[in-house]
Amino acid sequence: MDDGFQVRLASGERFRVLPQESLLGAMERQGRHCIEVGCRGGGCGVCKIRVLEGEVHRGPTSAARVTPEEREQGYALACRTYPRSDLLIERTVDPVRRVAG
Repeated sequence: MDDGFQVRLASGERFRVLPQESLLGAMERQGRHCIEVGCRGGGCGVCKIRVLEGEVHRGPTSAARVTPEEREQGYALACRTYPRSDLLIERTVDPVRRVAG
């Protein structure tokens, strides 16, 4: 049985993602709050992350939220990112700045 992949944030937080599950879906299923949550549909950009290590499949997202150049640099939206290996990621949205802005 495949128990999925381990996701580690640069901050040190960790959670597991089941096969075929998005990063954001796994985090929410486990009651975790380590990535900001927005529309859950790839359009708002609130759950933007950067994949530092590992392999992922990226589902469709708004090109306005993750440009082709950013994709090349490892940026993705957690709601549309599906691990293919263990990952090291960092979140790119500062929750304090987001709330204040």
